[in-house]
Amino acid sequence: MTVATTALKIGIAGLGNVGGGVVKLLAQNADLIARRAGRPIIVSAVSARDRSRDRGVALDGMAWVDDAAELAKRSDVDVVVELIGGSDGPALTLARRTLSAGKPLVTANKAMLAHHGMELAQIAENAGLPLKYEAAVAGGIPVIKGIAEGAAANRITRVYGLMNGTCNYILSRMEAEGLGFAAVLADAQAQGFAEADPSFDIDGVDTAHKLSILAALAFGARIDFAGVAAHGIRAIEPADIEQAAALGFRIKLVGLAEVQDGQLFQRVHPALVPLDHPVATTMGSLNAVVVEGDFVGRLFFQGRGAGAGPTASAVVADLIDIARGDVRPPLVMPVADLAALPRAPAADRRGRYYLRLTVADRAGVLAELTASLRDCGVSIESLVQRGTAANGGAMLVMVTHEAREADVLASLAHMAASPAVAGPPVMMHILDF
Repeated sequence: MTVATTALKIGIAGLGNVGGGVVKLLAQNADLIARRAGRPIIVSAVSARDRSRDRGVALDGMAWVDDAAELAKRSDVDVVVELIGGSDGPALTLARRTLSAGKPLVTANKAMLAHHGMELAQIAENAGLPLKYEAAVAGGIPVIKGIAEGAAANRITRVYGLMNGTCNYILSRMEAEGLGFAAVLADAQAQGFAEADPSFDIDGVDTAHKLSILAALAFGARIDFAGVAAHGIRAIEPADIEQAAALGFRIKLVGLAEVQDGQLFQRVHPALVPLDHPVATTMGSLNAVVVEGDFVGRLFFQGRGAGAGPTASAVVADLIDIARGDVRPPLVMPVADLAALPRAPAADRRGRYYLRLTVADRAGVLAELTASLRDCGVSIESLVQRGTAANGGAMLVMVTHEAREADVLASLAHMAASPAVAGPPVMMHILDF
């Protein structure tokens, strides 16, 4: 390919690990990128909070802009890369101004897209501009391209997987070392694997942001972040992990979206995944996404979901597309054609469930609790009672046969009201596909 002499000039807002990684990647692989893009791609301007910070990359020849939103107006910036983060505030202001100024936008901001993606997609579409966001979901894994391009001819029936490296890291260490959740989280924070405020990660919000974007792409639907039911991993104990392993499962935080009978179901939840499932073999901070299409079957994507290198790789891949002149609707199809799918209720979903309770270690308790399940129409596949807990009670673990979710929840409510049960019961779904 002949490389054009006119460079694509970009402005980067946010020079943290990812922003620095983009600068480094564009410099280190400049010749290869130029040949693949058909023209050089250079950084002409940058913006960040602290000018004095050493970012480990050379910023020579790049203009420094104190107000990130000013990047949208600069004549020496053809494309803006937004790496600030946050659903609103400076990131959203920059995104709106960039597209309104007639310039393409590349972002790694899943929160902003989950909350404002429909608006930004419409602005970009009206102006005939690229809005690219491969790095917003699963870091360096090309799952956005996989759905939008590779599986474009398929009717996708389900998308699910592990989309948060922090949670996967915590659960993997709990399993490998037999440690409690709090201890692993504290160590992950000390090592920089988890944020000082880890709520978005461990409560499933980060995964919910990503899942809502994938669901829109997979099903030709409007983004519906508010429709994602999110449950995190705070309640998981080492005993759950041990018992799951004994049953042939591994506990993972799974984001799941599927369409049934014209309704969209989206949920983030801890689940027991069979040990031979590809998702169960994804350990540490790796991410994994499964896409199921009617003709292609199961597609499995695995790799680094975060970090300077993988995320920068995805950002630069988007820049190469823009340099090549790739302009398409940001959500694969025009916004006007996206379906406003009703939310599917969880009550009638059927599946198997893992239930864990701490109960008084006395005669008659087991009969009382199993009667609660029986009265709600839920049958037990297996039951294990483990020794004495720290509070003097016993841990009771049950796996149900396939049942309606509403019936399982009703039985748990009955059991939780019993004086024999200490603390709230724990329920986890079993991944049977």
